[in-house]
Amino acid sequence: MNRLVSPFFVAGLFAAILIFLEIGRQIGRRREESAGSPFGAMANAVFGLMSLLIAFTFSGAASRLDARRQLIAEETNAIGTAYLRIDLLPSARQPALRESFRQYLDARLAFYSKFGDPTAERAETSRFTALQREIWSLALKACQEAPSPLTTNVVMPSLNTMFDIATTRAVALQIHQPPIIFVLLGVLPLICSLLAGCDAARKSRSLIHMLGFAAVLAITVFVVVDYEYPRFGLIREDAMDRVLVELRQGMH
Repeated sequence: MNRLVSPFFVAGLFAAILIFLEIGRQIGRRREESAGSPFGAMANAVFGLMSLLIAFTFSGAASRLDARRQLIAEETNAIGTAYLRIDLLPSARQPALRESFRQYLDARLAFYSKFGDPTAERAETSRFTALQREIWSLALKACQEAPSPLTTNVVMPSLNTMFDIATTRAVALQIHQPPIIFVLLGVLPLICSLLAGCDAARKSRSLIHMLGFAAVLAITVFVVVDYEYPRFGLIREDAMDRVLVELRQGMH
């Protein structure tokens, strides 16, 4: 869900909830349901189910967001550590490696800034993957020329960690709730609205209550979905990329 879809999503769900409230009201007036009927128990059960769905979906989205933020910190530490260990390599080999590191971090930042554009994502992925091979090759040659054989045991594992965290982050970006969960998040509020409208048929129409009910449900569902995709909506995960930007600024 991108920035353009978000307002339309909220507006569409808001309007649909109002429509289903009115449909439910008309059905309820025809059926003339009395208080304490089986219909009331069914409505409570459906509302309870929706509450559980929202709670678990929100909790899962929050956990995944925290995990992705932690991975940003881990990648920053991994790149920073590997960059510092270049100092252990022969001086003649260091400039080329440092330049490759700068290009690699630029590619990583570009990948995240263009996330959501499949064509740009593939281009940046190919770019930093090629740079990974280049950095590995340059570091391997430099280690072979290092005066101490222990240099390899220090430098190469740090590069391996740096590359591994990139893969881990790529996988983490693809982990979301199954699509059927989002279908339920769209359908259950409408069912609840229908049942709520039926239950409210015994009372006079209250526009304030209807608008409030629709707004609360629409905004709640939107926040849950926005939490699940924090690089596209109001909740922004990419603010954490600032630590990578600061690391890049320190690579002189």
